[in-house]
Amino acid sequence: MFQTLPGFREFYPEDCAIRNYIFGQWRQSALRFAFQEFDGPLLEPLELITAKSGDEIVSQLFNFEDKGGRAVTLRPELTPTLARLVGAKAGSIKRPVKWFGIAENFRYEKPQKGRLRSHYQFNADILGESSPAADAEIIALLITALCSFGLSEKEFVLRLSDRDLWLLLLEQHGLTGDIATGALNVIDKMERESPESLLKMMGEKHVPGAEAVLADASKLVECTSLEAVESFFAGRENNVVTGERVSSRLDQWRELLGHLHAMGLGGFIRVDLGIVRGLAYYTGFVFEAFQTVGKGRALAGGGRYDHLVEKLGFQAMPAVGFGMGDVTLRDLLEDQKLLPDPKPELDGYVVVAGGENEARAALRDVAALRAKGLKIDRPLKQQGFGKQFKTAGQSGARFALIYGEVEVAEGKLKLRDLVSGEESLLTADEAASRMLQG
Repeated sequence: MFQTLPGFREFYPEDCAIRNYIFGQWRQSALRFAFQEFDGPLLEPLELITAKSGDEIVSQLFNFEDKGGRAVTLRPELTPTLARLVGAKAGSIKRPVKWFGIAENFRYEKPQKGRLRSHYQFNADILGESSPAADAEIIALLITALCSFGLSEKEFVLRLSDRDLWLLLLEQHGLTGDIATGALNVIDKMERESPESLLKMMGEKHVPGAEAVLADASKLVECTSLEAVESFFAGRENNVVTGERVSSRLDQWRELLGHLHAMGLGGFIRVDLGIVRGLAYYTGFVFEAFQTVGKGRALAGGGRYDHLVEKLGFQAMPAVGFGMGDVTLRDLLEDQKLLPDPKPELDGYVVVAGGENEARAALRDVAALRAKGLKIDRPLKQQGFGKQFKTAGQSGARFALIYGEVEVAEGKLKLRDLVSGEESLLTADEAASRMLQG
């Protein structure tokens, strides 16, 4: 017997209906923010992915050599594709670029709860705008998309941090360039690793003064408000090295938070410098949405990545965006009983209470009603009236369209509301109008 490969999913109709519901909410949220949808190829040059994430990502990829001798991979994410597409038209494309995509991505890693080898992800990005207003717009879309499923401040929080502040702190310790990036990779693990393990990893990254760096990092992580962050930096003896830049960066924080509070989203936001996001390509504000119920898993994450387009060989273009996967989100919606009934949404189900003449009249009307955009189902073989009516009730349809000798002789049908039980004798056009009204 053949079985599904580990880490992959099959979608029976009821699962596909839920998947399409999630896609629909994502898409409608993005469109309300005036984002345009894009897509790219499933197969990408391996070099495009390693240029963004480094050679170490190869062990996590479904990569191979194609029949043309090219090193290729199933895409693990959509961001490199986005950067390539926008970069190719950087000289002529209208800015800011506000694009979103819903794509299947692939990672060769051990399947576990919330992480599979194939998943769908909602990506939204703004390119060509460097102001905190773009960061605020992206964060607002992320929050709005989650709220569209019925989630609220009770179920999730957005943890907001800043790579720039971390780099300024590390600069005060004399750490810059690759050494600072390596230190950030370790700091990103502070929530999950012991102090001894962190110190060992700092040593492996050749970070000098690791104990002092980790001590200061712990203090910064404890800051849970902008005022606390400001006090942390103001009280440092060597703040003269970066003081002016810290002050300027805090002004950008105030601008970002001002936008979010003005949009009524302040209740979702937590200042949390514990969020670092280990990928080196992030350059400024970074954030993650975490569920506050259940196991507190991450629902989405993102941030600013101002150098990626240029790194791929194109014109420099600032960028900010996020990704939200379907696996953890669906688990949360299921736990909170926020998923819709996966039954098909039908407007009407046909019941033929007669013979050949009535059946032909029903077929004629079914074609006309479907042409008007109504979702109509019908029995595909002769059945008794009772069985047909029972099927109509189980189908999820709002209305039953009944064709009997009397109705058809008058050029009409009987429309029964399966919720209220109300019946009306109508023409097909009148029935269409009634069903379109709901």
